Amino acid sequence: MIKTTNLVKVYADRAAEVRAVDGINLNITQGEFTALKGPSGCGKTTLLNLLGGLDEPTSGLIEIQGKVITELSSKARIDFRLHNIGFVFQAYNLIPVLTAKENVAFIMQLQKRKKAEREKRALALLHAVGLAGKENRRPGELSGGQQQRVAVARALASKPAFILADEPTANLDSHATENLLDIMLRLNEEENMTFIFATHDDRVIKKAKRVISLEDGKIIDDKTQ
Repeated sequence: MIKTTNLVKVYADRAAEVRAVDGINLNITQGEFTALKGPSGCGKTTLLNLLGGLDEPTSGLIEIQGKVITELSSKARIDFRLHNIGFVFQAYNLIPVLTAKENVAFIMQLQKRKKAEREKRALALLHAVGLAGKENRRPGELSGGQQQRVAVARALASKPAFILADEPTANLDSHATENLLDIMLRLNEEENMTFIFATHDDRVIKKAKRVISLEDGKIIDDKTQ
């Protein structure tokens, strides 16, 4: 599903050149539940952003479902991302003036799906993540754990090929974290949904089926558990 070849991302400033991702070769197959782990600055978030087309590599290739996204124009990459990749961010990134249902439906609106389809899928997804009855609440009326579940439902709304989650549990307490991870694991097991996490949270790492360890922009360990 996802393949990287000699992937490199270099950030340069006046002081020094930083190789945030340094020659990574990686294969992710359909249905994986994978955690990228490592200390701050190891390159895990940069790698996630490259896989999601949010950033461009300095060199190397990224192939997703047979399409080399590193060769796409900026506009084509945005369109590819809209239809193929779901994102869950640490800061939730919900639109505060929209309800939970409207937040989930928004990406489908960008995809130009019909209103009836958008509403039906948004309600079904909110029910799937345990938020039935809270569809018309705005983010400010929801707890952090509930907001993150709205973000998961929104990520799934576009029917993506895979979900990228950047520190999705960082702002959650233990109970909310367990609920969120159980929901994502269930989606992985029942619907073969592919999840890739960037995390330093041991609770996420313990649930992962594959753990890839990064250090100084390189993969230093890759194991199935």
